[in-house]
Amino acid sequence: MKFAQFLLKNGSVAGIPKQVDRFSKFSPSPLSMKQFIDFGSANACEKTSFVFLRQELPVRLANIMKEIDYLPDKLLNTPSLKLLTSWYSQSLLEIVDFLEKDPDDKEVLTNFTQTLVNVRNRHNNVVPTMAQGVTEYKDTFGVDPVTNQNVQYFLDRFYMSRISTRMLMNQHTLIFEGSVNPAHPKHIGSIDPSCDVVEVVKDAYETSKMLCEQYYLTSPDMEISEVNSKNPGQPLHIVYVPSHLYHMLFELFKNAMRATVETHETSPTLPSIKVRVSLGSEDLTIKMSDRGGGVPMRKIERLFSYMYSTAPSPVHEDNSRNAPLAGFGYGLPISRLYAMYFQGDLQLYSMEGYGTSAVIYLKALSSESVERLPIFNKSALRHYQTSTEADDWCMPSKDPKKLGKYDR
Repeated sequence: MKFAQFLLKNGSVAGIPKQVDRFSKFSPSPLSMKQFIDFGSANACEKTSFVFLRQELPVRLANIMKEIDYLPDKLLNTPSLKLLTSWYSQSLLEIVDFLEKDPDDKEVLTNFTQTLVNVRNRHNNVVPTMAQGVTEYKDTFGVDPVTNQNVQYFLDRFYMSRISTRMLMNQHTLIFEGSVNPAHPKHIGSIDPSCDVVEVVKDAYETSKMLCEQYYLTSPDMEISEVNSKNPGQPLHIVYVPSHLYHMLFELFKNAMRATVETHETSPTLPSIKVRVSLGSEDLTIKMSDRGGGVPMRKIERLFSYMYSTAPSPVHEDNSRNAPLAGFGYGLPISRLYAMYFQGDLQLYSMEGYGTSAVIYLKALSSESVERLPIFNKSALRHYQTSTEADDWCMPSKDPKKLGKYDR
């Protein structure tokens, strides 16, 4: 195992490969939004949460650590990836250390909560560190279709795994550290049982507007409309994580504003960004439409690619602290993962020459908002063993055959 050899070579604790093998044999246990809410609101029991997390977090970490092994050797050997794997190894060991400890001991529970805070802080810069590793690899070795496919598949799963482990750690620490957020007293951990979707849209718009005006000295207005087919005339409320929704909307507003301002820089007025929010029996859907000139169909999927990001790499005085997602061009792919995490989606529909519509789909029912988690198994393994095959569709030739005459 490359990952195991790397750990041993770098003087890490020899027990790591054994623990990764042990916990990766288990499948993660996805929770629904309803389960998160029920657990957090009805006499939340710290002991129950402790017993669940000390097993579940190592399972989730080990499943994704197994997949790290199937990345290209040259990517694994970048300084960024070496640092990242050391973080994951240390965190796994720290949590596994609680497996044999007594759940009835108050000090054990307090130490566990502090350990989760430490792990969460240690992993704060996982996204930019991984992005830096991919950039180092790309700049040195270039990109080929097979590597691009494998890295795309891996990073979607890797970042989704990170979203899920942070969700679990945030819920535990927010509920059991005893600190209620005075601004949001009804929140259960990071979940709002009655998330006002339109308010989150307005918050994301205002922040994006401020940034846009700082940079371009102008910004487009927003026109928002809402449809509540379940309770006409009532506000649109769902059980959701406001910070996740804000993250998606902020990214989409930034893109829409930049495209609108740059496309209409010589116009006296800017066309508005139109947002429609609709709640049905199954889905809550947010559609954001701009008139920013659109992108060709050929480039749509590339906007979600980690390897094809066109954004220049950010330069930081202190790389460990200030690494904005947008600087790596990861905003859209990670926003899509936030939407997919609770069984939703984020899609782009563009009309080149006119504008783009972005659509966020979320589950309206908390019982259907179930975590989407990667699992390491033979199916996952097959994705990393794919080789380039000849296309089974004809490729259009640049010089079509002359069919008008017969050449001997």
